[in-house]
Amino acid sequence: MEIERKFLFHKLPDQLNTYPHYGIEQAYVTTNPVIRVRKKTLYDAASAVSDYQYVLTVKSSGMLARQEFELPIDEAAYRTLCAKADGNVIAKTRYKIPLNRGLTLELDIFEGLFDGLVMGEVEFPDEETAKNYTLPDSFAVKKEVTYDTHFHNSTMSAMRKEEIAQFIQSLSA
Repeated sequence: MEIERKFLFHKLPDQLNTYPHYGIEQAYVTTNPVIRVRKKTLYDAASAVSDYQYVLTVKSSGMLARQEFELPIDEAAYRTLCAKADGNVIAKTRYKIPLNRGLTLELDIFEGLFDGLVMGEVEFPDEETAKNYTLPDSFAVKKEVTYDTHFHNSTMSAMRKEEIAQFIQSLSA
């Protein structure tokens, strides 16, 4: 079970590049149910590419809590499935920022079509913890988007180019 909350932020944390990070490229074979393929680009301490990982993910419907199943795949399977995917390929860099209570903020800085979008998610051990958690004041939260399907990557992958431009522009309002 994946239990997470999503947030938009006014500004990026200080010294962002000091946190572990990796590149993500993902596409959606289908969005109902969600079947995603992802390429993860891993970096070493000098920020040089050190490895790639490929994963096929199936997610159930839901907002705060969803079932999620992940299966490692090889590069050939990733490329084959990516070629069959509909919609936009989503590219982003993910930073893993430690929080209090043993939690981690996964801060995504989107690139390409979604350049300008900065969204973070925190995964929780249970719904009770998720509902009662408040991010530390040091994070400039613009708004929570957990229950807004516009901010599901699967929804974003299906947006037309014109919709993406309007979507990104609306974030600065």
